[in-house]
Amino acid sequence: MAATAELAVIGGSGLYALLDGATEHVLETPYGAPSDPVTIAEVGGRRVAFLPRHGRDHRYPPHLIPYRANLWALRSLGVRQVLAPCAVGGLRPELGPGTFVVPDQLIDRTSGRTQTYYDQGAVHVSFADPYCPAGRRTLLDAAAGRGVPAVDGGTVVVVEGPRFSTRAESRWFASIGGTVVNMTGHPEAVLARELALCYTSIALVTDLDAGVEAGGSVTQEEVFRVFGENTDRLRGVLLDAVAALPAERDCPCGRALDGIKLPFPLP
Repeated sequence: MAATAELAVIGGSGLYALLDGATEHVLETPYGAPSDPVTIAEVGGRRVAFLPRHGRDHRYPPHLIPYRANLWALRSLGVRQVLAPCAVGGLRPELGPGTFVVPDQLIDRTSGRTQTYYDQGAVHVSFADPYCPAGRRTLLDAAAGRGVPAVDGGTVVVVEGPRFSTRAESRWFASIGGTVVNMTGHPEAVLARELALCYTSIALVTDLDAGVEAGGSVTQEEVFRVFGENTDRLRGVLLDAVAALPAERDCPCGRALDGIKLPFPLP
């Protein structure tokens, strides 16, 4: 029987495994292989796929992640709803390490990344609201049910990386409305929209970005340490959320391509 899944979680830094008793599937796409084999297991009676964004050995830096292959592979399995945990830096003093944020907006400050499937024809998708409203509600409810405080809303500023921000950049990101800063939220979110997938992020603040506190600076060691300390809480929220996501989609995400003539069929 062919591998299938309804839902997917794309794991970020420090979250390289999620599902117990999972089967592993090696996939290929027109855009190459995804970051790693996809694992599939049942959670709450639903088939869930898990894909580590950077690979299990963290071999892909943010600017070289095969984003198009990752989202295409998940859709080819039947996935229509994606949860995307990630590590972020806080751009406000009150958003210290260990804070969870369920963002509702995104600012793209990347450069040079392929951010579309549609290199031919006029395919312009609506992206005013990058994240699925139903997925956001589900994640917030799951966090509350676990007693995990989560900030409702916020803007993710996505930078190219792999370096961290300068102090001036950090202060500027905050001044233009940024809540947190991250290196992987784009083009992942827009590619999901181009495939009419529901896409929802939950961000774990691992540090205050360089411009927030005088004398402070971001280190990879600190990011990984804080993420590791909060992995169990994040895993619990994600597993509760995938079990609670609505089986029937009534959000706008599934209608993102209505009325648009696509240059090729989707999987």
